[in-house]
Amino acid sequence: MTLSLSVAGRGSGRGRLLRVLDRIAQPAAAGAAFVVIALGVVTWLPALAALAHTLQRWRSDGDNRSFTGVFGAFPRYWRVLWRHSALTAAAVSVLAANSLFLTGRSSPYAFVLLAAQAGLGAALFVHCTAFAAHAGLAPEEPPAEWHRRALALAFASPARGTALLGAAVSAVVLTLPVPLGPLLFGPSVPVLLALHLAAPQPERTT
Repeated sequence: MTLSLSVAGRGSGRGRLLRVLDRIAQPAAAGAAFVVIALGVVTWLPALAALAHTLQRWRSDGDNRSFTGVFGAFPRYWRVLWRHSALTAAAVSVLAANSLFLTGRSSPYAFVLLAAQAGLGAALFVHCTAFAAHAGLAPEEPPAEWHRRALALAFASPARGTALLGAAVSAVVLTLPVPLGPLLFGPSVPVLLALHLAAPQPERTT
């Protein structure tokens, strides 16, 4: 009796360990696929939506093909989001150029404008994260609906927007000791949080 309980305990412990490892490996794999696709610069927003779609399948159905799943979902989102992606990439480039220019200035006005650039960048990041989450949850809906729901998710509650931004910062900072950790978990962790906020109780079908 004692032996069977010990074996059962070890089996339960291994099961918990495997679940913990899976919860690390799947976001990392999806993040790696996102990084590869996002190297095309204008491909980053469809890649983020594909990442969200793949992580939602993992959350709801237990689909462990996170790396290949992002590549498989990307063409669908590219067809409908390439214009949006190009515009957001251009906006990020303008914000980065403005920030670089203002960093070299010492006047109080430059500091205020630099803070404004940071605020706009943070708002854009939060919106795109929420947008990707809704694109992943409802791929059949039009982008206008994803935008509408993303605005509600990201900005209707200051706490949610702050949480999404905090998740990105925490993921980057906490994974700095891990090789490529910020690249792997920086995009996937905030998207997972956005998916949780938008669909808190996924029901696994497998």
